Amino acid sequence: MTTAPTSTDIGFASTVDRLARARPDVVLVAPYMSYLLLMTLVGFLPPTLQPVAVAVRGVGSLAVVWLFRHHLPPWGRPYWLIAIVGGIIVGWGWVAGQYYFDSLGWPTYFPFYPGSGSSETVRDVLGANDLFWTTYWLRLIVACTAVPVVEELFWRGFLLRAMIDWQRFDRIPLGKFTWFSFLGTSLISVFQHPANWEVSILCWMVFNAVFYWTRSLYCLVLLHGITNLVLYMIVWRNSDWIFI
Repeated sequence: MTTAPTSTDIGFASTVDRLARARPDVVLVAPYMSYLLLMTLVGFLPPTLQPVAVAVRGVGSLAVVWLFRHHLPPWGRPYWLIAIVGGIIVGWGWVAGQYYFDSLGWPTYFPFYPGSGSSETVRDVLGANDLFWTTYWLRLIVACTAVPVVEELFWRGFLLRAMIDWQRFDRIPLGKFTWFSFLGTSLISVFQHPANWEVSILCWMVFNAVFYWTRSLYCLVLLHGITNLVLYMIVWRNSDWIFI
């Protein structure tokens, strides 16, 4: 037996619908912002609760996506071959590229980034016990599920179009190319990855290029998720925890 929706449920859904129609940017930005906000739990919770912090930011951000599920742009086709091959190349390239740029003696953190410079890793904080491995595997799961969804909705679904026409971004077709948005989003990505800013720019260029080619958010979510999976597997194999 199914339960009929209550007036409260209907009222909440109606409020979400009105917000989504009035502010289409919120639909694509809110999941990403919720993820960033929930990341701050790491600083408030003791090390023993780090797995909880990781799980909450993953589930919480996906809950926001689900909230606006009826107002998301078309996902497109998966293009599995592009996503798998591209994810393997970009994941490997992220690590190899960082090693290369480190060998050049370039700044470890993006210059002028506030509060940068710490080299402490999750392994330094949690050690090598069960707590660390629980946190690692939860981070991997979130990195391959929630992160690709919320980031691709924001970066490719919203910002790539907003940098063409901020006020009427929703009228811009998905995958429309301009040099300003292509280079602009790639450069802005360094604020998300200040410790890997050089490879972040190159990675976003590849992601943008694939999106222009496929015009598919679904493909980019898969590509992004596979990239993160490959990265985490390399980190595990090499025990170079600085990348996570």
